Amino acid sequence: MRIVFAGTPEFAVPALRAAAQRGEVVAVYTQPDRPAGRGRELTPSPVKKEALLRGIPVLQPENFKAAVSKDALRALQPDVMIVVAYGLILPQSVLDIPQYGCWNVHGSLLPRWRGAAPIQRAIEAGDSETGVCLMQMERGLDTGPVLLSQSILIGADETGGQLHDRLAELGAQVLRDGLGLLRAGMRPVPQPQPEVGVTYAHKLDKSEAKLDWSQPAQLLANKVRAFNPWPMAEATIAGERVRLHGAVALSESTSAAPGTLLRAGREGLDIASGDGVLRVRVLQREGGRAITAADFLNARQDLRVA
Repeated sequence: MRIVFAGTPEFAVPALRAAAQRGEVVAVYTQPDRPAGRGRELTPSPVKKEALLRGIPVLQPENFKAAVSKDALRALQPDVMIVVAYGLILPQSVLDIPQYGCWNVHGSLLPRWRGAAPIQRAIEAGDSETGVCLMQMERGLDTGPVLLSQSILIGADETGGQLHDRLAELGAQVLRDGLGLLRAGMRPVPQPQPEVGVTYAHKLDKSEAKLDWSQPAQLLANKVRAFNPWPMAEATIAGERVRLHGAVALSESTSAAPGTLLRAGREGLDIASGDGVLRVRVLQREGGRAITAADFLNARQDLRVA
């Protein structure tokens, strides 16, 4: 089975390995090398690094607008094209090239959380369950019928980064199952997505990192988890700008103004929100490393208000 793989970030790497286990990956498409790091040196994507380690040819077109790009893909004679967080919207003329079309590994239980940041938005919304879908791609954004899916529970303290890693491995497992069926001549049956329950996971933006204390404590706690490791929630506490690595919503109410520091102790910094109290457990001072609230108070003993 001839497979073309298209992916870019770390999330797609386990899926590439799974594809290589189930067939011959004849080429990998990934985004062009981008400047990164302090030196702004051109850096290959995680998928490109994995492909080169495996000796798989790598193609990095800016898009598929040119006929030569489509001709190059057609010349590969793919049975199926696997797309995982590639970073390009593929036109119908590309989706039609592989014999079995293009399959996408998506990090949510569609139709919930179509779009760019399904993992983080699920945590931010307080979802207790998520999963991955193997989807037959069509022109619309994540609208195609689902071939296979698998669900998992979201841990109460799970961060966006931790859930990302679990879903990447789960996505590889589901893809491995799907390709196994295809290789055995039992193509998964496409199931149309429900008409109800559609939500969109908009791309994360750095501007979202700053917490608004007028929001409910539970939502703030969700944001702290969802935005870890990026863009990392941040706030000003007692006049000091800090990044928040861990926080929980307490089951108590307060009439204090949002942003007021109510208590400071070894268990955390308790701060009034628009609805309830947020306890900050792990935080990071500017230029420092992540520390517990107890360690933070060793340096800010003026904050021991209770």
